Amino acid sequence: MEQKILPAYLRETTNLTTETFGSGLINSTWKVTDQSGTYILQRINKDVFKNPELIAYNVREIASYLKAHHPDYLFVEPIKTLDNQELVVSEDNGYYRLMPFIKHSHSIDVVSEPSQAYEAARQFGRFTALLEGMNTDLLHTTIPDFHNLSLRYRQFETAVQSGDAARIQTAAPEIAYLQEQSGIVSAYADICANPDFHQRVTHHDTKISNVLLDKNNKGLCVIDLDTVMAGYFISDVGDMLRTYLSPASEEETDLSKISIRTAIFEAIVNGYLSEMNPILTHAEKKAFIYAGKFMIYMQAIRFLTDYLNLDRYYGCRYPEHNLRRTQNQIRLLQELEKKEPELTEILNRYINNHVVNKSI
Repeated sequence: MEQKILPAYLRETTNLTTETFGSGLINSTWKVTDQSGTYILQRINKDVFKNPELIAYNVREIASYLKAHHPDYLFVEPIKTLDNQELVVSEDNGYYRLMPFIKHSHSIDVVSEPSQAYEAARQFGRFTALLEGMNTDLLHTTIPDFHNLSLRYRQFETAVQSGDAARIQTAAPEIAYLQEQSGIVSAYADICANPDFHQRVTHHDTKISNVLLDKNNKGLCVIDLDTVMAGYFISDVGDMLRTYLSPASEEETDLSKISIRTAIFEAIVNGYLSEMNPILTHAEKKAFIYAGKFMIYMQAIRFLTDYLNLDRYYGCRYPEHNLRRTQNQIRLLQELEKKEPELTEILNRYINNHVVNKSI
């Protein structure tokens, strides 16, 4: 199908080569090369993004703001079609977009050292900082209630009451633990009601692979803007803490491999605050570690909710897959809480001294 889409963008398509590209699980992505250059073609997943036009609108608004206020920022803007359209709709109702491939850039899938975490955190912080003056009311919500923890907890409670009876019994320890930790939900509700926490232009998907690095592994910019919309900083920081801190991924079933790498935490704090320190309120900075709890806990209840509902949302390779993912996230949350005193000392050092280093 991708071969049928490219003539909408490129006048000459006889000598094109295409290959699947990247490790993303949501959209389908290809690397396209011809005599004039290299491009990235994506098919937007309409099962996740119900209205791809809203993504195109948001990207257009962000691009316009950055061109006006920060023209030197590297922003990977989609290429318009030959008839000036932002998206191509295929005969099977798929939505496609084409973007330039940034030369000499690359991304990584796993954080293995502090410098990588620093570069990523700095780029995500910079993205939000540069857009601080943008009116968030201009942006559409591309996934309603994406990081609404209160809603996710209600869905979890419904699944506990009406989900599969056998699975509810099997997961009784995990259910009990997550219910005991519901103070994390109350804290989120407090944040939503607190005027010291501000809605900003937020990426919402800050995994390491969404940062482009140069040949020297220095950050260039952030990519994959499908989930960019108004939100709280805890979404971006929380996702970094959830996915960077442990050397083991959410798929790891050997829970002994899950740990909190203190040096990685400090790199995230340093990188993010190197851009956001003048912008975040004191209350927001103090919630930095809570952001990790928020995101880890939300992912745990989402995995468990899906398990109790017979795996309707997340793809599973075996019957207990979502339960194992839940156990993984519970262990990660427990490890974070164990390390919290040490991490708080690190955080306070940056907050109180206002010291951030723009290199690591």
